[in-house]
Amino acid sequence: MSTYTHSAQSPIRFPDAGSTSVMTRRAWWLVALNFLVPGAPQVLAGNRKLGRFGLGCTLVLWTLAVLALAVWLIAPNVLLSVAANSITLWVAAAFLVFYAVVWLILSLDTLRLVRLVRTKASARGWIAGLTTVLMFALSGTAAYGAYIATTTSSFLSSVFIAGPSEDPVDGRYNILLLGADTGADREGTRPDSISVVSIDAETGQAVTIGLPRDMKYFPFPEGSPLAAVYPEGYGAIDGCEVGEPDGCQLNWVYSEVDLVSPEMYPDATKQGSEPGVEGMRSAAEGITGLTIQYYALVDMQGFSDLIDALGGVTIDVPSDVPMHSDETFTTVAEWIYAGPQHLDGYHALWYARSRHDTSDYDRMARQRQLQDAVLKQFNPANVLSKFQEIAKAGTKVVNTDIPQSMLGYFTQLAMKTKELPMVNVELVPDNGVDPLDPDFDYIRELINEALYPPVSTEEPAPAD
Repeated sequence: MSTYTHSAQSPIRFPDAGSTSVMTRRAWWLVALNFLVPGAPQVLAGNRKLGRFGLGCTLVLWTLAVLALAVWLIAPNVLLSVAANSITLWVAAAFLVFYAVVWLILSLDTLRLVRLVRTKASARGWIAGLTTVLMFALSGTAAYGAYIATTTSSFLSSVFIAGPSEDPVDGRYNILLLGADTGADREGTRPDSISVVSIDAETGQAVTIGLPRDMKYFPFPEGSPLAAVYPEGYGAIDGCEVGEPDGCQLNWVYSEVDLVSPEMYPDATKQGSEPGVEGMRSAAEGITGLTIQYYALVDMQGFSDLIDALGGVTIDVPSDVPMHSDETFTTVAEWIYAGPQHLDGYHALWYARSRHDTSDYDRMARQRQLQDAVLKQFNPANVLSKFQEIAKAGTKVVNTDIPQSMLGYFTQLAMKTKELPMVNVELVPDNGVDPLDPDFDYIRELINEALYPPVSTEEPAPAD
């Protein structure tokens, strides 16, 4: 009678072990509950102490998930900032490893509780198989999440500095973007691609200002170390310290400061920068009239590795572009033909660097096209599916002084930027700029028009 009473009160805990149909249904219920509410099978049919522990862990996880969702809906900046912190990521990794172990123990115990030998023979394999699959789904996902968290933390620590954040200037963040053209045959680093990305701090609207590497006689901001050396503009009086007197162009500033006069910027390394970068920052500020808060130095070979990690990049090639077999850029080895092309890192890098029968201004346009295409491919699905390769390539791609504390804000701002059309201002002859004899008043007028376009005050014409 006692056994019958217990069975009637709790068929999950006290089932009719002699009925294979009852035991099979019970097994399916336990497997489903273990996946949906980990800990519930133990409370209903096993060790209640273990079950209460499992349910407590499940409740904590659900609570944290609801809180994270609420913060994301109310203040996504906060959640992104927390998620972009190295310490937080290590804590999250430990938390996920803990849950992976808990789910593994609960799943194995659930498999014990179902008592497979009492279920229908035809169902045993399916029950055991589903339990195993769900166990790996829960524990495996948590373990992979821990791996992502630790790898991301290492990546962030190796690329971004732990420094104070900067405020926007005139409502904008201005970032100097340098593409480094390094090589075994070159002494030091020489930027091959130079631009300033100006982002509206509220709307995310971005304006990219392309600076020709061969621009000359540009000024430096008043009070900067280079302004004291070149008060009339770079190389305007007695040439410069590197190259020929007539070769004092924009991308040589990096080499001069880095190799000849690093003492001009003694605190650059402490601030997460380099003397050569600070020289380029001063030059870009002198040309554009903008205050540049941050920089990002992109190694072009690392950029090639990043494209490979993303699985290649798709672009629409406007005209045939040659690839060369030597560093003299004269002998054509093969062609990248006009039309839609999916390029690996090697071919994409040649697309950006090719000089045969072309101008630096054509190269600037190709480089900008390639940068835009890569940014579009940085979507969550692509990044997560190739995370390991991207993280490995990423540490070789970028040097920057953007602090980790700003990553959450910039991530949210980037989401807005991707939804808006990119505005490009190329300081090239087609826009009325002669890089060899530039009119800096006109250049700044062009930039201001792009950053602060006039708002139309005309009233719409009355309807007929």
